[in-house]
Formats: sequence, structure tokens, C-alpha cells
Amino acid sequence: MFSPEPETSVREALDADAGRIAALARQLGYDVPVAHVERQLARRDADFEIFVAVVPRVGVVGWAAVSIRESIAWSRLAELDGLIVEDEYRGAGIGRALLTRVETFARESRCPVLRLRSNVLRERAHGFYEREGYVSPKSQRVFEKRL
Repeated sequence: MFSPEPETSVREALDADAGRIAALARQLGYDVPVAHVERQLARRDADFEIFVAVVPRVGVVGWAAVSIRESIAWSRLAELDGLIVEDEYRGAGIGRALLTRVETFARESRCPVLRLRSNVLRERAHGFYEREGYVSPKSQRVFEKRL
């Protein structure tokens, strides 16, 4: 397991990070084309941001995306769209650093809640979020229809 260096940092993603972000997404089974990531990076604004974790002499080893949302049913909230850390760097504080940066973004955006969704099969991720103070207020099923 990787032991984080003091220089390990979290920053806003750069356009040049698109390939690495897509490659990390594939580690969790998401077939994300680089062109899609490039479009997402281009649309960042006050309500959407992507952060990356950078290890010196290695490069980007994780990313997190966050969106600010409002609806008729609930007021302003932040939603974690995804958080991925390179396999060999998991358990070394990289996920915590990314999550902390996302939480700061949410607070700065005047969001009283940060919500996330996690596949029922990702038990290790559930344990991570629970250790970070997250609770699961309800269970729900996701429905979709291919159009």
C-alpha cells in the first residue's frame, strides 16, 4: 500500500488530465471516452467541478466530481458524482483528501448537504463513507429506460 507523501495534493482538474480521469473511471467498470471527459471539463462552472489527487513523480491517482443541484423537493445540495482512487493508492488517505476538498466546495457553494450514491456491491466504499461521517438515510432502487 502507498504511504502518502506530504506533497500529495488535490487541485481542480486541468484539461490535460482528461485521459487519466477516463482511465481511472475504467478501473471501476465505467467505459468513459476521453472526449466525454473533455466535454465535462469544458462545462465546469460555479455549480460543477472536478478535482484530482496528484502524487509527486506519479501524477493523477484519483478524482472526484461534484454538482450543485436544486429541485422542487429539496433545497440546494451538493451531490458527489463520482470518486475514484487508483487501486494501489486506496487506503492511503487519497480518497479522504478528495472528499474533504469536495466538502469544502459544497460549503463554499452554500450547500447544507453533500449527497452521494454508491453501488450496493461496493461494500468497501460504503465503509469508507461511513468512517467519514456519512449516513444512509434511506434505501432506494434506481430505474432507467433506454431511449
